[in-house]
Amino acid sequence: MLKHLESGNVSVLPERKRIGLVAHDNKKQDLVEWARFNRETLAQHDLYATGTTGALLSRELGLPVTRLKSGPLGGDQQMGAMIADGLIDILVFFWDPLEPLPHDPDVKALLRISVVWNIPVACNRATADFLISSPLLSEAYPRIVPDYSSHETRFLHAEKG
Repeated sequence: MLKHLESGNVSVLPERKRIGLVAHDNKKQDLVEWARFNRETLAQHDLYATGTTGALLSRELGLPVTRLKSGPLGGDQQMGAMIADGLIDILVFFWDPLEPLPHDPDVKALLRISVVWNIPVACNRATADFLISSPLLSEAYPRIVPDYSSHETRFLHAEKG
């Protein structure tokens, strides 16, 4: 596993992961059922969720869940900011591909920022099952963080020339 570390900066995800949980209205029950089935594993990690999803999970699981705002009211963006700041290690986002959403740009931004910062993302139950059953979930994991320094300074270099 160490060979792949040579190609970028490394951020070690801790053994106790910070897991973001988000579900659209038509997928909330699916996420709650998945979380109930995986309650013992989830109890070993720190849970963060948007609005109603967080309330449902906290009630159903009897576990502490840090609640953000409702997705359409900024919760998706809060979760994205936490990912960008390195405060979320894994995202489980059960989104509804068949329902048009007024906050669709926020949804796309959340998925995009997860990929930008190279965190594991599960968008459906099957992927979430694979993710939560991975032995990497309960151990420190050296995650490659892309080097965006040239992107962040691109205008500074252009002004010099």
